[in-house]
Amino acid sequence: MEHTIGILGGMGPAATADMLSKFVHFRHAHRDQQHIPVIACSIPDIPDRSACLLSGGPSPYDYLERYLHLLEHAGAECIVIPCNTAHYWYDRLHAAASVEMISILDATLSELPSGCRAVGLLATDATLATGLYQQKIEQRGLTLLTPHRERQQAVMQAIYALKGGDEAKAQALLFPQIAYLIASGADTLIMGCTEIPLVIGRQTARFDCRFIDSTAALVRAAIRWYEGKQSEITPPAVYLATSTID
Repeated sequence: MEHTIGILGGMGPAATADMLSKFVHFRHAHRDQQHIPVIACSIPDIPDRSACLLSGGPSPYDYLERYLHLLEHAGAECIVIPCNTAHYWYDRLHAAASVEMISILDATLSELPSGCRAVGLLATDATLATGLYQQKIEQRGLTLLTPHRERQQAVMQAIYALKGGDEAKAQALLFPQIAYLIASGADTLIMGCTEIPLVIGRQTARFDCRFIDSTAALVRAAIRWYEGKQSEITPPAVYLATSTID
């Protein structure tokens, strides 16, 4: 089982399942054996990341490191984390890891279209408060737009509604905030929480805006990592000359 990718998930379980589905959907495979080898760790006892960062709740770090090493011991050679807010601890986890890791932030920002000027960010309160995306976006000379106060509260309520299984409520809360960011000038929207793509589903076409799905971006980056590793071990083709003897 070469070049296995480990998913450090459970934040939340639906986002982890969405990532697994995207690994299957995005991989151009014609049979089982051509799909990406993946080990998923979806243990949902990891403390709430936002509660830790914003209100002094218990830290998720020890859990994250424990499950990271669990994936390493299981054979993962590259680890991805389908949670944007958890990337507050990414550098520390990367330093503790003995295998490669791919950042969801870098993967997402690599998909910004060349012509975009103003980027809207839909994310948790903690992702916004810690500036995980802001500095990287502004370094690119782009305008960053985020919902204000009550609108951001609605984004958080939508995320927790989705976690609670109420998709209709989540959409009713989130869609006006998307429309607001677009009306404010956003030409590209980053779905900077891995629950957001699950809320929006296939309804991106109703909005006059380009969307970047952070989960999808991370999966594509992981598939590129895997294919790069595969190309390193693929031996060159050998062509045998044949001749006939009269």
